[in-house]
Amino acid sequence: MTDPSTTAPRRPGEQVLSALGLGAPDPDPADASPHSFPGGGRWRTEIPSCEGPEALAVVLKEAARLDVPVHRISQGSGVWMLTDAEITEMVEATAERGIELCLFTGPRGTWDIGGSTRTDSRGAGLRARGHDAVAGCVEDAVRATELGVKCLLVADEGVLWTLHRARTAGLLPADTTFKVSALVGPVNPAAYAVYERLGADSINVPSDLTLGHVTEIRRVSATPMDMYIEAPDDLGGYVRMYEVAELIRRGAPLYLKFGLSKAPGIYPYGHHLRELALATAKERVRRGRLALDLLARHGADGEMAPLGSRLPGDLVRFGTSS
Repeated sequence: MTDPSTTAPRRPGEQVLSALGLGAPDPDPADASPHSFPGGGRWRTEIPSCEGPEALAVVLKEAARLDVPVHRISQGSGVWMLTDAEITEMVEATAERGIELCLFTGPRGTWDIGGSTRTDSRGAGLRARGHDAVAGCVEDAVRATELGVKCLLVADEGVLWTLHRARTAGLLPADTTFKVSALVGPVNPAAYAVYERLGADSINVPSDLTLGHVTEIRRVSATPMDMYIEAPDDLGGYVRMYEVAELIRRGAPLYLKFGLSKAPGIYPYGHHLRELALATAKERVRRGRLALDLLARHGADGEMAPLGSRLPGDLVRFGTSS
């Protein structure tokens, strides 16, 4: 029989620090998440900010070259920034490889005429301001799902609830999933549970949550969690590569998002940002390889969810009847 002590994942620098009398206490089993993805596995991967077919092609080519498994590819500019032909090309390319494609829904407060988001308080943020903004998000959702998109990114609680009700009523396909944006992500377990009940199938939390915060969330919800292992600068620029194994242990089921710090923003994307978008898309995949190499080096690269899996499992919802 194999000695489990020789196969258990190790923490960074563990052997040397222990030999010097600087070893850390053993991890508390009570901190570990009891949850996993349906079908098995405790973590999936995501390449974000893939803004069109050309960037997608770069990501797919680099992922093949570096042997980076990809479960999900997401876009941040919005459905409305892509033509039908571009969406169809992205749907077909990802479906061929069993990768989930997630597109952002419609108008948001950071781009419209409202001034509160530009104040020091950042009031309202990305939320959909007024009926027309909600309607724009719904229009994007209908258009995207008609073209074969199965995952939609949302940044407003009202939009999330509206789209969930539409899904429940059969106005959107039943297998459509909704992902909450990092820009409105919850920072406590009570808020996380509310997003789940409003219809979220995947919830992006800010990358500055502590390990303790992650454990607290997992005690109230099994909804898949998304976290930038490296966050863009407008989300703090945090780099948490060496914490990946512990984030999985505490946060499973967890999407590992490979963002990029020290890179200019590209939303809303257009051809004037082409070279930047392609270069950063390629580097995000490389960042993924670095994180996966760390997991392998520490013996913690097991329990990846099967490629092609995308559904979140059974989640708790508010009732949708009026």
